[in-house]
Amino acid sequence: MTDNKNKSIFRSEAIDYQRQKWVGKALLISKIPALAITGSCLAFVITIALCMAFFDYSRRIDVDGEVITLPHSINIYSPQQGYIITNFVQVGDRVKKGDPLYEIDVSRTTSSGNVSSAAVESIKVQKENLHEIIRKLKDNKKYTLDNLQTQIDNYAAAHKETEKAVKNARESARKMEESLNNYEKHLKRGLITQDQLNYQRAQSLSQLSAYQSLSNQSIQENIQLSQLRSDKMTRGADFDNQISQSESQLSDLERQLAEYKANNSLIVNAKLDGIIESLSVTPGQMVEASASLAQIKPVDNVEYYLMLWLPDHSLPYVKKGDGINIRYNAFPADKFGQFPGKITSISSIPASPQEMSSYSSGLRQEKGAYYKVLVSIKTTEFSDKGKRLEIASGLQAKSIVFLEKKPLYQWAIAPINKIKNSVTGVVDDN
Repeated sequence: MTDNKNKSIFRSEAIDYQRQKWVGKALLISKIPALAITGSCLAFVITIALCMAFFDYSRRIDVDGEVITLPHSINIYSPQQGYIITNFVQVGDRVKKGDPLYEIDVSRTTSSGNVSSAAVESIKVQKENLHEIIRKLKDNKKYTLDNLQTQIDNYAAAHKETEKAVKNARESARKMEESLNNYEKHLKRGLITQDQLNYQRAQSLSQLSAYQSLSNQSIQENIQLSQLRSDKMTRGADFDNQISQSESQLSDLERQLAEYKANNSLIVNAKLDGIIESLSVTPGQMVEASASLAQIKPVDNVEYYLMLWLPDHSLPYVKKGDGINIRYNAFPADKFGQFPGKITSISSIPASPQEMSSYSSGLRQEKGAYYKVLVSIKTTEFSDKGKRLEIASGLQAKSIVFLEKKPLYQWAIAPINKIKNSVTGVVDDN
């Protein structure tokens, strides 16, 4: 009975709520007038509208790139597998194009010894023999031609004397003929006898016979001179042919010797003027074909460029002469700031995967089409706390490339344009 009296007909939560319920209205008393709040909101809205109408923004993207030089720094690679015999330079040395850098032993060795060395020695012996043959041929040629020339000179001198004798005999024969004619006239006049005329006629015939004999001798000597001159030319040509054949054999041996020497050792030369930036191997070390040996940095008339890989979707908004901001990975932007650059060239076709793979920055790019862009760099040296710093080929960088520039309200309604394009039907080409 007692428990029923103590039990209330209302829940305890309802009774507590009635006790704590406010009996009046709560008012927030503000010190700022409503008109001021309304004016501030209106000014804010007007400011936003003006900014949207009169201010613009340039869309920008971050593009990976790296510093290159023109001419490029080059890596020297081993043409064949072998052992380093000698290195001719040290890091920091200045070299010219064609200077030797390394000598590489590429020879083969068997149980009989070094194959290339044995072949080289054999060829050297053959070369010495050929040099001796050529020397003897030249000596024989000189002796033979000198002997023939001596004969020609002697025959020419004798022929000259014979010519003089022929001329004198011809003159004597003419005079004898005139004398014979006079004798015949004297005989008709009875001044001489027939015997005297016959004697004079015999003398004339004898003189004419002597003239003819000398004339024949002169002709024979002339023929002999022509034959000697022809022999001299023929013998000289024969000697020249033999010498030429021997020299041709010598040239062939020189070629074989060069080939065997190439199979024995190779000299790796510098491919341009510059400074040795690094050396990768030391004497005694084995190298594989295409192994890196050294790196040469050009120093004369070097121009620095930043090479960027520009994605295809940004190509319509970038043109030659645009400026960009450069941030080098080795020189943090929060300390060294950003550096200016100007676009000097843009490729008209996408870069091939092979070309991009030859650059470290190209390997980091995602799949897609990229265009190679060259950016000229003016600031290549700067200092930090008295320490001289310089950019170098291969230095990685990120660049801010600025794309299209539009008012803020156009950027705000850009999603609406995307929706419009997505719901638009087929575009008429008329």
